[in-house]
Amino acid sequence: MVELALERIEGPRPLKTIAFLHGILGSGGNLRTIARRFVAARPRWTAWLVDLRGHGRSPKGTPDPSLEAAARDVLDLATRAAPPLAAMAGHSFGGKVALEALRIANGSLEHVLAIDSMPGAREPLRGGDSALAVIETLESLSHPFPSKSAFVEAIMAAGHPRPLALWLALSLERSDGGVRFALDLREVRALLLDYFAQDLWPVVEHPPDDARVHLVIGDRSSSYSAADRARARALAGDRVTVDLLPADHLVHVDDPDGLLRVMLERLPIS
Repeated sequence: MVELALERIEGPRPLKTIAFLHGILGSGGNLRTIARRFVAARPRWTAWLVDLRGHGRSPKGTPDPSLEAAARDVLDLATRAAPPLAAMAGHSFGGKVALEALRIANGSLEHVLAIDSMPGAREPLRGGDSALAVIETLESLSHPFPSKSAFVEAIMAAGHPRPLALWLALSLERSDGGVRFALDLREVRALLLDYFAQDLWPVVEHPPDDARVHLVIGDRSSSYSAADRARARALAGDRVTVDLLPADHLVHVDDPDGLLRVMLERLPIS
């Protein structure tokens, strides 16, 4: 396990903690807006914006990176949580980290919200602006870059859109008079491939102890196939909820109001 960096958003009368887990190549700050809105509406909760291993301000180049290792990192934080960690809300890679944490948490988690994070195993997505394609682009570029703008131009020249290039530039650090991409791409690739390889449908089908699982699916996203959506809908009931929002993969960006509404409906006031 590694010591993770995090940002706290304190509710005025907190009784429980919720950890927000970002997607691959991101950082905890990606979910800051939705976390702040949740805590404002639920003053008895405190939110953590966690930088998962290999990301943000957390250690990079860690040995044996895996989905389970990432989940155990977060659960290790939970042993020192005050108020206690009762829920996790994860987007994409972070959603599956949250489900894996639920699998191994020994009953400490009450709720897991997986945001456009299909629980099952599948072939890795390639091409276009998929995470693997982005990693391959980053691996192909010479480092360091003379400036942030030069990095952004190089990413765009490789065929990626400017908003993605600017988002990736958030992970730049100073190096040799210029800037370099700060993430260990070997580590990130290993985490991503393990994300695709793990099948966590059993956790959703049979949530441990009294936990509840909440699946949020972007209606325009390709993360869930038609068969995956049907499988999710068939599980909807008292212990599992399924919400379809009018959004692409970045649900917290495309429909933040809808996501907040789901969170307020599915997670208790205290």
